[in-house]
Amino acid sequence: SMSAVFVEALNILIKPVAESSGSSTNTKDGASLQKMLQANLTLLEEKLHGDPRFQDVQGVRAQVRERLAWCEWSQDVTWNFVVECLLLLLSLKHCLKSLLESFVPTKPNQRTPEAAPALPPDVLSITQQKTVGSGLQFVVTLGICPYLLPGVGVPLSRRSAFGAAVESAVFRDVAPDGSRRLFTSCSALLELVEVSSLGTLVLTRHLGDILAGLCQLGHCPTRSRAQLAVLTEKAKEIGKEERMSCKRALQGLLGKVYQPIVIKELLILQGGPKQVKLGAVRGSRQPLAPAPPWLRSLCGQLLSDRLAQPSGVQAVVRGILEGAGAGAVGGMDAEAAASDWRKCDSVARILSACPQQSLSVDDYYRQVCPQVLELLHIRDKLTALQFQRVATTTVLSMIQQQHSLADEHLLTPLLSPLLRCLTLAEEKPSMVSVSESDLSQCIEDLFKVCVVGNSPTPALLKALGNVIPVIFSLYCFTKQNVSHLRSPCHEILQWFLLKTDTNVAIGVLEQLCSLSGQRTGNLPVYQFLPGSDGGARVSLRELISDEDDALYEKLSFEQWRVECVVDLLASLEESDLPGDFFISLLKELTSLAEEVEEAEEEAVPTSSMSLLQLEMYQEQCTAKQEQRLLVLQVLAVMCEKLSHTLLHNPGQVVEFIAAMLRRVCACLERGIEGTVETQTLTMGLGLVATMLGGAAKLKSEDYTAMAVLLPLLDLVSRQHPDTLVQELATDLRATIATHGAYMADSMVRAARSGSSESSNRTAGSDTAATEAKQDEETARQREQAKRPVERGAGMKAGSVMAGGQDTGTESLAPPEGPPSHPADMQGLRPSRPDPPPLQPRKHFSECVLEAYDPDIPTRAFALRTLTSMVHKKEAQALNSQEKILTLFLENLEHEDPFVYLSAIQGLAVLADVFPEQILRRLLDEYQQGPPDSRKPRSLETRLKVGEVLMRASRALGDLASHYGGPLINVFLRRARDEDSMMRASSLSNLGELCQRLNFALGPMAHELSWCLSAILKTDREAEVRRAAVHVIALLLRGLSDRSMQVLSEVLRDLYRALKLVVQMDRDDITVLHAQLALEELDDVVRRFIFPEQKLEKKIVVLP
Repeated sequence: SMSAVFVEALNILIKPVAESSGSSTNTKDGASLQKMLQANLTLLEEKLHGDPRFQDVQGVRAQVRERLAWCEWSQDVTWNFVVECLLLLLSLKHCLKSLLESFVPTKPNQRTPEAAPALPPDVLSITQQKTVGSGLQFVVTLGICPYLLPGVGVPLSRRSAFGAAVESAVFRDVAPDGSRRLFTSCSALLELVEVSSLGTLVLTRHLGDILAGLCQLGHCPTRSRAQLAVLTEKAKEIGKEERMSCKRALQGLLGKVYQPIVIKELLILQGGPKQVKLGAVRGSRQPLAPAPPWLRSLCGQLLSDRLAQPSGVQAVVRGILEGAGAGAVGGMDAEAAASDWRKCDSVARILSACPQQSLSVDDYYRQVCPQVLELLHIRDKLTALQFQRVATTTVLSMIQQQHSLADEHLLTPLLSPLLRCLTLAEEKPSMVSVSESDLSQCIEDLFKVCVVGNSPTPALLKALGNVIPVIFSLYCFTKQNVSHLRSPCHEILQWFLLKTDTNVAIGVLEQLCSLSGQRTGNLPVYQFLPGSDGGARVSLRELISDEDDALYEKLSFEQWRVECVVDLLASLEESDLPGDFFISLLKELTSLAEEVEEAEEEAVPTSSMSLLQLEMYQEQCTAKQEQRLLVLQVLAVMCEKLSHTLLHNPGQVVEFIAAMLRRVCACLERGIEGTVETQTLTMGLGLVATMLGGAAKLKSEDYTAMAVLLPLLDLVSRQHPDTLVQELATDLRATIATHGAYMADSMVRAARSGSSESSNRTAGSDTAATEAKQDEETARQREQAKRPVERGAGMKAGSVMAGGQDTGTESLAPPEGPPSHPADMQGLRPSRPDPPPLQPRKHFSECVLEAYDPDIPTRAFALRTLTSMVHKKEAQALNSQEKILTLFLENLEHEDPFVYLSAIQGLAVLADVFPEQILRRLLDEYQQGPPDSRKPRSLETRLKVGEVLMRASRALGDLASHYGGPLINVFLRRARDEDSMMRASSLSNLGELCQRLNFALGPMAHELSWCLSAILKTDREAEVRRAAVHVIALLLRGLSDRSMQVLSEVLRDLYRALKLVVQMDRDDITVLHAQLALEELDDVVRRFIFPEQKLEKKIVVLP
């Protein structure tokens, strides 16, 4: 074709002659380069005039030459070579343009729509593109780069070693001058851009050089031209019109090319920094030379114009970040990633700073801020992380630098869906709905800015605090439904509470719990409804006409919000905020109680009030009562769910104690003394004594914080009617005042007693979770806390009167024991004397008598002593096996946890020593009660017997296979009990036993599988189904790799039952247990199919 001939002629021009002759030519010096270029020019002329194939090329070339005024020969060989290259390229462009004008595309064949359409005639092959690209490179290297000012563009010396030869080969003192040559090269290259196939090659490879040339031609100051070495006195400079044409060409080129590439090239044109650090020069990549001031200012103006255009911010970010880190730091992944983050932060600083060329900061923010927010919505996973980091850092920097403008142009649009919820009452119902997409996008953007950005500025916290009630309402809604917004809402709320000031956070929590004092008594005017894509949408709440329904809706709404607040505080385990909020509520409760007592003392006469005044008075009283009930409700939920994580440091404990003592002191001043006040004072003084007694490591600042307790303890020591309480308060006050230098004996005993009492309550809170070691430790602490009284033989224990006087029982304590202190922390009243350090061991009959003592510590200690005797297999205890069994079974029905836990432990030890006899009796008790009694055991007692059987199963060890049959039969029968708690208990015991039976479980595998499958399919109680799934999990966990052998026939049935639970069960906890059991099964099967490869050496003895 015609275009191929033009490309061949261009190849003759640029191809070194040395390749055809077989000799090598050194092109690293200017003279050799000139000879090579002249030889190529001569060879092309010979081909054009002598070869008939190039006659058409010669004709088109002549036509193009006639219309170009700059096509004149020069004494500089390099410029003649550039002119010839441009002539051939322009001739090729003329040929391709003619072919395009005459090209008529064929209609696609409907029978073969998959066939590719015909290519346009301007498409070049890969070889042709390579040849044209080489010709363009010669034009740029010899026609543009040598004539650029220092600092304008990237010099040739930074590109290759060929640049030195070009510099020495170019003659600048001959016509045309350097500016004219630069203008000619740039104009010709811009003319080539008109054809798309040539324009792609020009702009993708040489855009930066063309921009540099146009900037120098159109914007270089006149005074700077004297510095050009290429100018002579007779040189003809380019005129004003030509300069204007360069400016127009520059603007047109900037608007035509892909904007990120334009941004990248303009940043390169700006040059390097004015002052380069020494550390940067030592590296392999040297920085660019600083650009002239006029060029830096021009590039800044052009970049600002690009930034102000639609999608300009995204273009700037893409121009800087595209390809960031790819080979920039030696190819190391970690260093490349670090380079990416540094570039992201640099881009953010550029975007957040208003350029000097902008008219005003307000205009700049108005144009840029919407585009910055759009960066948060990019869905492309490859670029989303970098773009979102840039957007997040930019938003935070703008908020910090110009918080008022950022609030108007950034935060308000960002929070607009949430702010719309707060103004629903003022708008029309048709205008108030917030779509699901807007709300989801708002929450996601907030999560990125706040949680991911993690830069808590006052302006951001203030703006976020205004919409926290709406976010919390959405969080409460997502807790009741399945939504992807639950996690980001939880993270935003958690971040705000942790980053904001403690007093502000407490105020926000009070507002969320409706305790802020600005309660309207009505539900919010907006409500959240489920969205179609797993989100939520907002609409107006419908009014409820029925007063009872409205009241129920309001109470349930407030209760759910309180529970959500407590769940939110539960996730702040490492923070002091839950404790501070708890103490704040205690203080508020104390103040509310004082107001009520003052109001009761100063009764307002209502007879003289008008109806309006009476109504207002009753409304105030109702509001205060409602406020007090709400505080109590929040405190109750916090104590229930956060009892072990509320108070972290001694300072919070001191505040807690001070709040309790203030309540007691207020009651003492009014002469009020009741059970609540006594227990409150007991707890407060016990906590102080425990802290000072060594339970916490106190520092000097902790003693300083305890100074607030000094006036309160002084008031208690002076006004409390009990002398012992006064003495203890005085001792505590002295210890605090001396920073622990003085420690009275009463404080040591009080601290030990308080610690023991706390441990006892903990031990009795959950029967099923209490182990033998915990019970023994609790008994030891109880033994230290109680004050036993030695009684005569056959005498029962006497009771202690309320005033603290003994009933007259004679103490048998050794006379050489230490004097006892009368303070007892269980009631702060006198009790029996302290035991001596070495108490003599009690007789068996004495322990049996004390096991019926009404005093709880005495009875529990006797039970523990009998347990110890059985465990040590003492003869007297072994001979009284039946008596001890009856005693333990009777104490199972006691209501105190410490007593029945001691009985449970004793029965477990007894079953371990006499498994044959005791297990049979316990199984009868577990099923229906004692065989010789008409009155069956209560459900609670049977559950306690089940706890004994579970501990006994654990203690059997290898004997579990021998006694497992009767136990499994009873547990399977009780799994069909009428009571759901009994069924769950039986299944729990069954799981503990099955994981210890190993191969003995084989004959009962089918029966066990049928029972568990039936329960999972038919039982209506979620607790029973959870226990059944737990049995399967324990079974697989206990058998481990032996499961494939023992359960080979029923393993498929168990798998199907678990899959059915995962797919069909409505209880989330049951589904979770089933998933865990499936994971256990998956591990077993994987280990069976893919056994662990062991490197073993086998030694075989040959015969």
